[in-house]
Amino acid sequence: MKTSNFERKALAIPYALFMVFFVIFPLLVILYYGFTDGEGHVSLENFLNFFRSAKTVGTLIYSLVIAVMVTAICLLIAYPVAYILAKGEYARKHAFLMVFVLPMWINFTLRITAMKEILTVLEGNLAYHPFMNTIICMVYDFLPFMIMPLFNSLTKLDNSMLEASADLGANKWQTIFKVVIPLTIPGIVSGITMVFLPAMTNYVVLDMVYNSTYIMGSLIGSYFNAYDWNNGSLISAILLMFIGLFTIITNHLIAGEEGGRRR
Repeated sequence: MKTSNFERKALAIPYALFMVFFVIFPLLVILYYGFTDGEGHVSLENFLNFFRSAKTVGTLIYSLVIAVMVTAICLLIAYPVAYILAKGEYARKHAFLMVFVLPMWINFTLRITAMKEILTVLEGNLAYHPFMNTIICMVYDFLPFMIMPLFNSLTKLDNSMLEASADLGANKWQTIFKVVIPLTIPGIVSGITMVFLPAMTNYVVLDMVYNSTYIMGSLIGSYFNAYDWNNGSLISAILLMFIGLFTIITNHLIAGEEGGRRR
């Protein structure tokens, strides 16, 4: 009887090929164009010019401000909602969760168009408050991405921890800030990651609500539309650095919180 020579490691081959051709290779292309000049020579001039230019630095700061505000507002709204859904006495809590998730099933352009029409009725002219309108539309768009990881973390939270906190004399607010929030740090970090990074680059919202300013995504698009592959790739590489740094910090926070719980 013949024995099969098949090994489970072979199942990783399609994934490895996908990573090489659709992740690693495009990243190498971005790094090549970002750190070379128009003649293909290795150069840091593009990198230095990015931080010398008031336009690009201003765009970076503006993008960070928008991302921080959108993330903070989403977190402030999503955490109470997720807590009520996860810990409330509802027979069909997952049905209520679907109410917040359903907008994700609708085309992004249609959702922002609908919000734009609502804001137009309320304000009359969207040009009066472009920054505020951008924040509102991005919060509306990214809120489900914050609710979902928070809901999952809160659902896994053992209710006996809350009962133990009450038995030790803690009130509801002390339990939330000293027990619930520290134990749901992984969900908070996941939600922040899923909102903060896209909010830095989602220039479609700015375009649709008549915000004439740039964020990092629109700046990259403008360079590529002008066939300036070097500067466009360089800004993409800088964003990758931000993403890598952000990931390292969040992983460190999660690891530190888990280590603290073990002790």
